[in-house]
Amino acid sequence: MPNLIDVTYAQTGESTSTNDMGMRAMQARAYEARNNQYLLIKAPPASGKSRALMFIALDKIINQGVQKAIVAVPERSIGGSFSSEPLSDYGFFTDWNIEDKNNLCTPGGDGNNSKVTALKNFIKGDDKILVCTHATLRFACAELEDAAFDNVLLAIDEFHHVSADGDNVLGETLRSLMANSSAHIIAMTGSYFRGDSVPVLLPEDEAKFSKVTFNYYEQLNGYEYLKSLGIGYHFYQGRYTDAIGEVLDTDKKTIVHIPNVNTGESTKDKYDEVDSIIDTIGDFQSKDPETGVITIKRKGDGKLIKLADLVHDEPKDRDKIVEYLRNIKSLDDMDVIVALGMAKEGFDWSYCEHSLTIGYRGSLTEVIQIIGRCTRDSDNKTHAQFTNLIAQPDAEDDLVKVAVNNMLKAITCSLLMEQVLAPNFKFKTKLTGDVEATPPGTMKVGGFKEPSTQRTKDIVESDLADLKAAILQDDKIIAASAGAVDPEVVNKVLIPKIIQVKYPDLTAEEVEEIRQHVVVDSVISTGEIKEEGGKKFIRMADKFVNIEDLNIDLIDSINPFQKAFEILSKSVTTNVLKLIQESIESTRIQMDFEEAKILWPKVNVFVKEKGRHPELDASDLMERRLAQCLIWIKQKQREKVEA
Repeated sequence: MPNLIDVTYAQTGESTSTNDMGMRAMQARAYEARNNQYLLIKAPPASGKSRALMFIALDKIINQGVQKAIVAVPERSIGGSFSSEPLSDYGFFTDWNIEDKNNLCTPGGDGNNSKVTALKNFIKGDDKILVCTHATLRFACAELEDAAFDNVLLAIDEFHHVSADGDNVLGETLRSLMANSSAHIIAMTGSYFRGDSVPVLLPEDEAKFSKVTFNYYEQLNGYEYLKSLGIGYHFYQGRYTDAIGEVLDTDKKTIVHIPNVNTGESTKDKYDEVDSIIDTIGDFQSKDPETGVITIKRKGDGKLIKLADLVHDEPKDRDKIVEYLRNIKSLDDMDVIVALGMAKEGFDWSYCEHSLTIGYRGSLTEVIQIIGRCTRDSDNKTHAQFTNLIAQPDAEDDLVKVAVNNMLKAITCSLLMEQVLAPNFKFKTKLTGDVEATPPGTMKVGGFKEPSTQRTKDIVESDLADLKAAILQDDKIIAASAGAVDPEVVNKVLIPKIIQVKYPDLTAEEVEEIRQHVVVDSVISTGEIKEEGGKKFIRMADKFVNIEDLNIDLIDSINPFQKAFEILSKSVTTNVLKLIQESIESTRIQMDFEEAKILWPKVNVFVKEKGRHPELDASDLMERRLAQCLIWIKQKQREKVEA
């Protein structure tokens, strides 16, 4: 199956080059905000968040009166990102030095007494920098008063692990510290999305944070070597272990993420799955007792393939291979990594070219983290690839609806990723007689409502990806991606309802401003733009439109989420497509007045053009919906007469 998404970048080198203080573009942007007490840094994997934290923390300690810094990471393997660094060698005014005793990301229980005691002693002592896990910080905070963290910097890496859920201990701890101490907090995340159902921060807490955002497009467009990224799907029937050979290319440095044992894609024996993957590659040769590296003789040419098994969870074996991976120095040190819960966030294997993931991932945060494993800039690759191997719906399978739902959710996830990976545009209202030149990166749209309040401006500037994530996980929008809902109903009925649920405090006018921005941004960011005769055109609904002629009514007539499904429909069998359509029909949303008001004029146009009424059993999903609208209106008319 072809990629659903192919993005090409300019290789400007701007995101990897450094200034006279040794800072890359993202780090310099974050450093400009160093004086804020609460700072939220959203930046993609490999953008240099760890070092950005070092720059900011050192300035706070030396120039801002902060006494010390505690860096908390979600798992021990990430702690190495915060080891000592001679920053002065690159132009900074001092170095990042951490004593071995203050690196608590060493093997052993994260909540054991020795680590918790070490953190408590650090708080009382004179040392300046400590690194620990989220768990160690939680346990220590439970034994300390909030005031113990006065003038202490807490840096929380992979901040999306925190949530506003009352059961999230770290989230509760941070809220308490913000209310009852003078602690400084730096939150860092490589994800653009909060928790898939529960926000990371309550709105009133999030409002206290100054935000630094460095988007995916800025990062990838500014690389030196990586030129393109593909996102694709491959469907299988039966056991995935029988199909993985179709997509696993051992000439490419690959991370394979096998499915969780509780999912339908899992065979329920994760160790057997690793053995099957090894057998797919070739013949097992040896396992190094010192490093844990497995050597396989590849089928066909006998090339020796080095594989790391991060699925087997015997602590001694796991620690050996993790340590080996942490110290990889050359392209030849590793070929394939097989993982289950590891090798996602914070995992650095810059040579990785292909992230191969088995099974649908319900968490958008997890998807963007997995894609981030292969999008690091490295001289061994010009293309990075994310492939999702997904179970294909089968009419004979009792779980056919689950398989269809997973497939559709994966496709809508790709739509979101396409928008995250695309360049950002700013949108302004095009006024009558407006002849002023449009700045680069800006588009003018007739009838467009610009944000009129600080609240809507903040949502547009820093929350748009989260809002799109909420929209694209909605079942009605998933049906819309398959062309089962009229575009105007999607844009004018479904999307505003989701916005109202997500932001109940907004006025009707503010909802409309946000709605227009979401729709315009979604249509434009995924549209093909070309230049001809000195003018720019954008492809919309299979035709190119002069950008100068863009208006909100035209954009509202486009389904911004349908393109990926159109590609999918050309790549699956007729039977699979029929199963998808039947599944959508079985969960069809009920008709309401708002949808009927939009569809009724289209029913009349249909009758005029076709010379007949739309039919309920038509193969075209939209004709069926028009027929349902006609029935609904007749029913309402009968009810009115009977009343």
